[in-house]
Amino acid sequence: MDLETLINQATQWEEATVAVAAAEDAEVLEAVSMAVERKMAKFLLYGHKEKIETIIETSHPNLLKTESVKILHTDSNKESAEEAVKAVKNNNANALMKGNVATAIILKAVLNKEFGLRTGNVLSHVAAFEVPGYDRLILVTDAAMNIAPELEQKVQIINNAVGIARSIGVDYPKVAPIAAVEVVNPNMQATLDAAILTQMNKRGQIAQCIVDGPLALDNAVSIEAAEHKKISSEVAGKADILLVPTIEAGNALYKSLMYFAKAKVGAVIAGAKAPIVLTSRADSAKSKLYSLALAICSAKK
Repeated sequence: MDLETLINQATQWEEATVAVAAAEDAEVLEAVSMAVERKMAKFLLYGHKEKIETIIETSHPNLLKTESVKILHTDSNKESAEEAVKAVKNNNANALMKGNVATAIILKAVLNKEFGLRTGNVLSHVAAFEVPGYDRLILVTDAAMNIAPELEQKVQIINNAVGIARSIGVDYPKVAPIAAVEVVNPNMQATLDAAILTQMNKRGQIAQCIVDGPLALDNAVSIEAAEHKKISSEVAGKADILLVPTIEAGNALYKSLMYFAKAKVGAVIAGAKAPIVLTSRADSAKSKLYSLALAICSAKK
């Protein structure tokens, strides 16, 4: 599985519809254009109609000729976010995408008690990386939502990531709770949490995956490193999901993979009623396309 294969997998679901909040954004509309060309999904574009049409006429005139795109005018980013969320809530769309709107505004709409997409679960960020020279996609969680998750939050973050992994064909993912070392150290909370999560998995409290940790990053992704340290584990060197201990660790790993390793990435927010494409303004249109594919596969599952 790579990200191009993920796009092809997403196109198999002919009924997918994505609601985009504040769609007046060139990179977002480029991703929408690429998705429409590949017949990946239909789109409901919420935002300032004139601005959206201006961008489309300049860069993506094909979107004006297709029934796969519908533009719905809103007077503000707040209204745009709320209407896009309501479209998902009312089953008129299967996934939500952030456009040119602040993350705080769209998340406020997502968490609205009246029309939002709450499920009672923790919302968490799941990124699927295609790293040059690596033989499979690697999922990293949580690099963007939860600052310093406690044990019970980590359980839900694992469950969210496992759901995403299973939706893209990794039926029984291997989860590595990452720490600075691969042994339990009472002075390092990440190692204590990792050991508890491992035991919870063995007792069936965390299901549909294999959890083993603590593991340092090298031991989680490199069989040679694990063998060198004589670590015997079903996960060591074979991890599908890297559970980071804090948002700082996740953010640094995420950006290191992108800027140093030149990895490709698609990412979603999981744990809501539907997947949310919450990309950064700095993300390329291709990265947004990969995120759309990940969201659509997740929604289909």
